[in-house]
Amino acid sequence: MISRTELHTVLDNLLKPEDIKDYCPNGLQVEGKERIKTVVTGVTASQRLINAAIEQNADAIVVHHGYFWKGENEVITGMKKRRLQTLLAHDISLFAYHLPIDVHPEYGNNAQLAHLLGIENAKPMPGVSPRGIVYQGEFSAALSPQQLAQRFESVLGKTPLVEQVGSGSVKTIAWCSGGGQGFIDQAAEAGMDAFFSGEVSEKTIHSAREQNIHYFACGHHATERCGVKALGDYLHSQLGLNVRFIDIDNPA
Repeated sequence: MISRTELHTVLDNLLKPEDIKDYCPNGLQVEGKERIKTVVTGVTASQRLINAAIEQNADAIVVHHGYFWKGENEVITGMKKRRLQTLLAHDISLFAYHLPIDVHPEYGNNAQLAHLLGIENAKPMPGVSPRGIVYQGEFSAALSPQQLAQRFESVLGKTPLVEQVGSGSVKTIAWCSGGGQGFIDQAAEAGMDAFFSGEVSEKTIHSAREQNIHYFACGHHATERCGVKALGDYLHSQLGLNVRFIDIDNPA
C-alpha cells in the first residue's frame, strides 16, 4: 500500500507529462482516498470501467483516455456528472495519461505494438513531434499485405481495414496508435512500405493510393490497450500494488 501522492509521483516521473503539450490534463484528474492498494487499469474511464473497478474494490484507476478534453463543454451534467459522481461516491482516484502513454519508449502504445507485432529496429520517426508519436521499423522478412493483415488480427483481436496498393510486400513500416491516420503522409515521405494506425479517414485512402503506401486501420481501442496494460504491470512489479487490467471491449 502506498499513498496517492506517491503513486502520482511515480507515474509523473516515469511518463514525464510536463514534456508534452496535450489536449487534456495528464496526471491526477479526480482525487480519491489517500491510501492505495488496488489499481484497475483500462483504456478509457467509461462508466463500465468505473463500475468494474468498484467490483474489484479498487482505490485508483489509471487510464489512457480520461476527462476534461480541450473544446468540450465544461458543464458537469449527464454522462460526465454520472461518471464523476460514481468516482467521488466510492472515493476512487482517477489518473489519466494521454500522449505520454502513446510515446513512452518502453511502456508506450507505439513501443509495445512493435514488441507484440515482431517489428524490429523500432524507433521514433525523426522530425515528428512529439518524439515517439510516430514509430518506424522493419520486419525480419518481408510480408505480403495479406500476411500482415492476418498478423494484426491474430495479435490485436480485430480484423483490420486494409487499403492495399499494388502487389508489393511490406518490409518497412511506420505506425501511430489510435487516431493517428494523418501521419500517413510522413510515413510515405520517409519511404515506408506500409503505415498502420487505429482509425481511417476518407482522405487516408487517397493518401495511400496516390503515395503508393499500404494502409491498415487496426482499431483505435485495439491499438491502445497495450500501453496502459504494460504500465499496470510496471506498477505491480515496482510498487507491489494489486493491479488488474480490465478490457472494456470497443469495436471502434
